[in-house]
Amino acid sequence: MSSCPFRRNRLKSLLSTLAKKGCQCRVCAKPCPGYDHIIQKWRHWDTCQFQTILVARVPRVQCPEHKVLAIDVPWAESGSRYTALFEALVIDWLKEATIRAVAQQVKLSWNAIDGIGRRAVRRGLARRDAQPPKRLAVDETSFQKHPEYATVVTDHDKGVVIHVADERKSDSLNEYFDTLPDDAKKGIECVTMDRSKAYIKSVRQTIPQADRKIAFDKFPIAQSLGKAVNKVRMEENKTLISKGVEWLKGTRYNGLTNPENLSKEQWDNFEPLRHSTLKTARAWAIGELAMSLWDYPSTAWAIKAWKKWLSWAQRCRLEPIKEVARTIKAHLWGIVNAIVLKANNGRAEGINSTIQSLKNRACGFRNRERYKAAIYFHLGGLDLYPTGIHR
Repeated sequence: MSSCPFRRNRLKSLLSTLAKKGCQCRVCAKPCPGYDHIIQKWRHWDTCQFQTILVARVPRVQCPEHKVLAIDVPWAESGSRYTALFEALVIDWLKEATIRAVAQQVKLSWNAIDGIGRRAVRRGLARRDAQPPKRLAVDETSFQKHPEYATVVTDHDKGVVIHVADERKSDSLNEYFDTLPDDAKKGIECVTMDRSKAYIKSVRQTIPQADRKIAFDKFPIAQSLGKAVNKVRMEENKTLISKGVEWLKGTRYNGLTNPENLSKEQWDNFEPLRHSTLKTARAWAIGELAMSLWDYPSTAWAIKAWKKWLSWAQRCRLEPIKEVARTIKAHLWGIVNAIVLKANNGRAEGINSTIQSLKNRACGFRNRERYKAAIYFHLGGLDLYPTGIHR
């Protein structure tokens, strides 16, 4: 204690008051007797462009279980050296700028700003609603340039990331399913994904009646058909050019573009080719018919329509188209599920695009944990702010 009689008497009075009223242990929240006090400092918002530091004497209590601990203060989170308002300001800036840029603005180190961001993520994950989603979207995203991936699980209805796991294996998706109780697994109505064998295996092992709930996204199928049509066009173009005919020159993007997005001039130029007897015209027609088969209301009608399409595609004598048709035939059950359940992986694809933007803005991530934290921070739909702060 201080040698000053006034300070000593004041501290004794404080300790006596704490002993009578009692304070809570910040870990177990049990009432505990006072022990002493310590002086602590917190960084606050700048005042008139001057750095502002809050200084206070914080009482400590003696908990039988957790020993001597300082009590929580209302203006800052436990263990933080920044006020809640200052952390909220940093969180707002981190949503708009990189860690380095925010660190330069508030004159703190990169690690200090990163710590505030990661603490916000831990806070948000702890507060997250325990109600499991009924419709999931699963997608893979690249971690670095060389083949390193992460699995991202999205709540299809809310459009937020609920889990990020390393790699793109069955165990990656199992890592999320293992956190769900059996009732939640039974309540899952739909899981949209690409045609990944690893993800299919995981869902089949975990979700009851999985073959009725797995839905394959339309986009990869449209992409495969677009590439097949372009292969046919390229092969036929070479043949025609060798004969001095340039009908297909400059038509690549007309064949790959959605007809609804073609301008009047593009459509007028494409119209003669569409009605020609060229192989490219036939391949384009097969591809466009496939894209029109996603609006059937019943399983029976959807299967009937796709079987007719498969019959035409497999007899078309265009090998790139036949190869895609074989893939579609093997995965027809999941395509039909997507049609009947009105499911697509659009949200997951949009989130994947945003993740790549975050990665580019940060100039890449060396650490997987920081990579995951950034995804949760920006796309997790979390309540990131300290207690008592609302936006």
